[in-house]
Amino acid sequence: MILLYRVLSHILYPFLLIFLFFRVLTKKEDPKRYKEKIFVKHFNVAATKNSKLLWFHAASIGELKSIAPIIKEFNKKKDDYEFLITTVTFSSGQLASAIFKEYTNIYHRYLPFDVNFLIKKFLNSWRPEKIFLVDSEIWPNLISQAKKNKISISLINARITKKTYKRWILFSKTAKNIFGLFDLCLCANQETKQFLEVLGAKNIRYFGNIKLIKENDEKIFSGKNDQILSTSRLWVAASTHKEEDYFCLNTHADLKKKYNDLITIIAPRHILRVNEINSLSKKLKFKTQILNPNDEIKKGVEVVIINSFGLLRNYFKYAKSVFMGKSIVERLKNDSGQNPMDAAYLNCKIYHGPYVSNFEEIYKILKMNNISKQVKDYNELCKYLIIDLDENSKKNIDMSKSIEIMGKNVFLDTINTIEKFLNDKNY
Repeated sequence: MILLYRVLSHILYPFLLIFLFFRVLTKKEDPKRYKEKIFVKHFNVAATKNSKLLWFHAASIGELKSIAPIIKEFNKKKDDYEFLITTVTFSSGQLASAIFKEYTNIYHRYLPFDVNFLIKKFLNSWRPEKIFLVDSEIWPNLISQAKKNKISISLINARITKKTYKRWILFSKTAKNIFGLFDLCLCANQETKQFLEVLGAKNIRYFGNIKLIKENDEKIFSGKNDQILSTSRLWVAASTHKEEDYFCLNTHADLKKKYNDLITIIAPRHILRVNEINSLSKKLKFKTQILNPNDEIKKGVEVVIINSFGLLRNYFKYAKSVFMGKSIVERLKNDSGQNPMDAAYLNCKIYHGPYVSNFEEIYKILKMNNISKQVKDYNELCKYLIIDLDENSKKNIDMSKSIEIMGKNVFLDTINTIEKFLNDKNY
């Protein structure tokens, strides 16, 4: 099966070129750097020969943010290390540039397609000492080629869903050949630990989900909108997807019947949709503004649409209530939910729909600590928001303390385990 996969991926290479160019035209890829995914001469190797290179691969924004504190911690501990971070999505590339812009020894590149000759050249060019794949990033050519090159490869915050497990178990021999190549597997949940054991992985550990980790040095910037945000009645709809636009705007419409001074802040998961949301909001006769990073919120605006990455914490700081998106779209239910931890650590009450498969364990913890609540429709969300938006309702500044302790324990266990792993020459 691995051989078949390798042959098929090679045959599909020309079609991947067409697919990638189409995505560039539709503004779903980085227009300047998309060639990193498909052309060897655009790998742009920057690592120095005198340093040891650790490669972390995180598909998108959530995975990238989860490993950022781990990379920064090892950067403090190991001054002879350099770090390569690869991601897949355009948005994660932009965020990586923002998070690590002050570091001269941390490089971001887009992951090449999992075609064997691309992966082989990428490995031979960058020459990482160890590779860490984050979450559910299982790329057979990358994994097998790394082992051929005698490069240690591991899974961090491994997450295997039931659906994915059932697919792998149909090809159990192939699965064991692939998962057996990992030298270390740190699991996001107990279910994944059990699945990995059956799939033939070794050296499996479970400490908790690293998305619980609070990044203490992540900045919340003061800005020209602090005054209006701190004195306004507002709520935030974060990481929303297309089918949730009406949900958020209908919520605003109902709340407006009670609060004339309400500001609804919508931060779409994909900022390419800001104009689409803006048009829809204006059709509903709401005073609407697309807010770019250096813009001031205009007086009298009802709906603010965020057109930037990495600044959500600036709005969570002032909000008592946050609705997390990708949670009411049924067609996405098998890959649903967005990371609520930034909002949780800023003591926001978090609301979400019924579909949160990617964050089930985290939401269980938040629910137990009275931080999150599931809603079935916008009428129910309105009911809870009215309670939160009441002038006598105060933000609970102690809400996140218990989960912060959990996050610290996960962080320390993860750091200690990886450190032992890095220092053990037997791996």
